[in-house]
Amino acid sequence: MTPSCKKDVPFQCFSDTLLEKLPDVRGRLTPNAPLGHRTWFGVGGAAEILFRPADRQDLIDFVKNCPKTIPITIIGAASNLIIRDGGIPGVVIRMGGEFNEIRMDGVEIRVGAAALVMNVALACLKESITGLEFLSGIPGTAGGALRMNAGAYGRETMDALVTAEVLFRYGSVRQMTPSEMDMSYRHNGLPDDVIFLGCTLKGTAGEYSAIKDRMTEIKVKRSETQPIKSKTSGSTFANPEGLKAWQLIDEAGCRGLKVGGAQISEIHTSFMLNNGSASAADLERLGEEVRRRVYEKSKVMLRWEIRRIGIPLEKDTDILEWIKEKGLS
Repeated sequence: MTPSCKKDVPFQCFSDTLLEKLPDVRGRLTPNAPLGHRTWFGVGGAAEILFRPADRQDLIDFVKNCPKTIPITIIGAASNLIIRDGGIPGVVIRMGGEFNEIRMDGVEIRVGAAALVMNVALACLKESITGLEFLSGIPGTAGGALRMNAGAYGRETMDALVTAEVLFRYGSVRQMTPSEMDMSYRHNGLPDDVIFLGCTLKGTAGEYSAIKDRMTEIKVKRSETQPIKSKTSGSTFANPEGLKAWQLIDEAGCRGLKVGGAQISEIHTSFMLNNGSASAADLERLGEEVRRRVYEKSKVMLRWEIRRIGIPLEKDTDILEWIKEKGLS
């Protein structure tokens, strides 16, 4: 399913044919749906089909009955995501509605996959539940936090996670613990095509004032050390064991490095910026150039923390060829 139509609408030839193969839904199916404006970087192509499920059962039924040859991709807040300029083939699912649920049960919190984790932190503050303040420093959804075991300020999602509700491609739903999902630093061992429906998190009883002070501290630290007012995303690369990615990038001379409209931040070198004219290809080329320079300098190959999905435009396919040639991912 390789696009061969006009560059600005790469899936126009295929969307109608694909729609005919999809099961009936109660939600909304949108062909050739623009996605770039939904990402924090503000770049990227379209979804061949965008599916907004009406509710949980609509999503489960769709996944169970969708032909397994059709790729399915999930996006949340797109705060840690590069969508390549050629767009995403198949079906892209974006959840809302009941998936935004945040429900308190003592010190346990039931969270829908589409809920922003910042709102989880605020709900915990209101109920004087401590241990989840770190979520206030993560700009994403619960589903995204589960997918990458997101963390900040000394805590990770797995540290507060009781169970996650997981929808598998063949329609089965399971409650899974962090160990069952093989969670580790910025890693979840489940296949890429599983869908997180929600999770149960757990904190402990705390004092409102202390929780508020910690969240204020995190907010101030973010504003002082991260380019949060720019078109950016989360940290570009995971920290290698015992090392700091930003320090390796700095030592390789990459502070302020530019490729097209993309730039490494002068404030924090683990952040890439869209200076207003960047394409997804610019951002990915910049990231790969940083990896190359860091490897030449330190013999450490940085691992992308930002997800890169979709296909490049034909003129940019050398990006994937270069990655394959180097044996990277």
